[in-house]
Amino acid sequence: QDGRNRPSPPAAKMAADEKRRAAAAPAPLPAAGSGLAEPARAAAGGLGSEAEFLLRAGVTAMVREALLKVLEARPEEPVSFLADYFERLVLSSPGAAGEAAAELPGPPQRLARALWYVRLAHHSHRTAFDSNAGAAYEVLGAGGRRRKAGVDGRLYSELLRRICQHGGAPAEAAAALLGRVRCRDHEAVPFDVFRYGVLTCFVLLEFAAKADALFGVLDGGSGTADGRVCQAVLRALEDALGAGNFSLPSRYLEAGSKLGPDGLALAMDRALQERKLGTSMSREEFLKKATALFIAKVKPVE
Repeated sequence: QDGRNRPSPPAAKMAADEKRRAAAAPAPLPAAGSGLAEPARAAAGGLGSEAEFLLRAGVTAMVREALLKVLEARPEEPVSFLADYFERLVLSSPGAAGEAAAELPGPPQRLARALWYVRLAHHSHRTAFDSNAGAAYEVLGAGGRRRKAGVDGRLYSELLRRICQHGGAPAEAAAALLGRVRCRDHEAVPFDVFRYGVLTCFVLLEFAAKADALFGVLDGGSGTADGRVCQAVLRALEDALGAGNFSLPSRYLEAGSKLGPDGLALAMDRALQERKLGTSMSREEFLKKATALFIAKVKPVE
């Protein structure tokens, strides 16, 4: 009947109250020098400490420079360009190159790097293409211990040959083109001649690709086309290119674009209406004749 006779709380209730008190109690501070407080301080630093790290490591300036290079070069594949850019940046660092970093690369390395530059942007992007051509010219023209600065005819001609080779141009057409734009091996090549030769090679590659696509329309997938139709198309293409030499290689493509679907259809109809016995023409022969029309318009380097 008095308070001394009341029953005590159950043991389960006492354990639950003790658990709540333990959860509400503040966690003990880590001992000084234990290293457990560093993560908390790093989190408190937030974005400020991360930005400081990027600036201190030079990453911010490096990425900014890479983006400027992309805008300057305007490559057709920006991701591949950035991958190559950072790879070359690592290879050119003193730690990676060692003593060889102080020396200029030999001709094979200079040619590979120059080829990389000139293939970055399409020739229709004139500002970017000219900038990349200038960078390639500087790479090839870098002097060394046994070599004076400047691009000579040997390196210039080899670069043109590699452009045509990597682009898959017909070997005979590439050789004929190089015969018109090459310089003598020991002759100094000025930049305007260098740019003209490089640009002409790339236009040849595009012209050959367009001629190949045109033949694909003529042969219907069989590999050979009616010789009368092919000859008619080639004559129409020659008429579109016009007479005389062009000072700018890109005008070959502009002139060829005037040969639209209507002109092609008219030329093909005239050929099919002829009652002569037609012979077939292969893809190789058609490309040979089409690229010969192109090369005949190329202004030789004097």
